[in-house]
Amino acid sequence: MAKGTIRYWAAAKAAAGTGEEPYDAATLAEALAAASGRRDGEFARVVERSSFLVNGDPVGKRAHAAVELPEGGVVEVLPPFAGG
Repeated sequence: MAKGTIRYWAAAKAAAGTGEEPYDAATLAEALAAASGRRDGEFARVVERSSFLVNGDPVGKRAHAAVELPEGGVVEVLPPFAGG
């Protein structure tokens, strides 16, 4: 298990009710499951549509269970947003 920080942006921040929180998980899937377990279904819907960065690197289409989280890392949760 690694410890680090999850940062939420825009709609993810609103659904989480916070801008950031700690993680204690080995993979991105574990961290997201733990965060979802503490919240209602709206949070899960926002996260499902979001993209992710781990220490600034895009996760892309990789399975979240295959994305290992580093000790002291930062996960950014980026929901879709419009703008120019």
